[in-house]
Amino acid sequence: MAVSIAHLGPAGTNAEVAALQYANWLSANRNQEVTLLPYASIAQTLQAVANGQTDLAIVPVENSIGGSVTVTLDTLWQKENIQIQHGLDLPVFHAFLSEAASFAEVQTVYSHPQALAQCQIWLETFLPHAQLVPTSSTTEALQHLTDSPTIGAISSERAAHLYNLPILAQPVNDHPDNCTRFWVVSLKPSSGGSHTSLAFSVHDTPGALVKPLQVFATRGINMSRIESRPTKRSLGDYIFFIDLEADIRDRDVQTTLEELANATQVLKIFGSYDILPGNVS
Repeated sequence: MAVSIAHLGPAGTNAEVAALQYANWLSANRNQEVTLLPYASIAQTLQAVANGQTDLAIVPVENSIGGSVTVTLDTLWQKENIQIQHGLDLPVFHAFLSEAASFAEVQTVYSHPQALAQCQIWLETFLPHAQLVPTSSTTEALQHLTDSPTIGAISSERAAHLYNLPILAQPVNDHPDNCTRFWVVSLKPSSGGSHTSLAFSVHDTPGALVKPLQVFATRGINMSRIESRPTKRSLGDYIFFIDLEADIRDRDVQTTLEELANATQVLKIFGSYDILPGNVS
């Protein structure tokens, strides 16, 4: 059976690498053929699966250096019925690409905001005076390189080979263990796993956040991540995204989520899933 996977493109992005690795896992473990479909933004990638244009989408959600990918969280909250099928942890190694002969020539650096954040110390050390320009993807940044030798881009070694572009330095990420977690999502119910992700809003009353968090503490369920995002309705109004080390198939977890629904204003459960390591097979 053929499966289509939406990802942030064009070819050469880390999202495409994650999609390729997940495609290999589907082929090896479920005997499924895969078609990859690149999209111009993370929001469009999620929109494709929400509209039924693709079977799956794979999107970055968190980086070990740059933190959460907020557009992923915000878009998931806005969409209905999207469920996480798997997590995938991908080691990420950035390279600095440029036609320049040395760093001294470089005046402008293009890349995705997450890549720029993951290379912040390196950029401040070697290119302290360069203008940093965000792009929609690390590969989209490469289209500027042929304009002038004063331009550089942070992308991947794979992208450099794909587009026959010179690498001036690598790796340039601020920590050698740079890793991005991706979520594989679809409109199908999640099949369960060791992690559960959800989000909720609370009523604007004193102690409103304490009550839902107390539900997890009372039941002995560990939260591996909690993050707030603005609802974009008014200042001080937040959505809380939480990852649990728990499986929604467990009866105790189901009871906990029932209690949580009574302690929150709006509750969205994105599903339970297992996390696959990079280079899965």
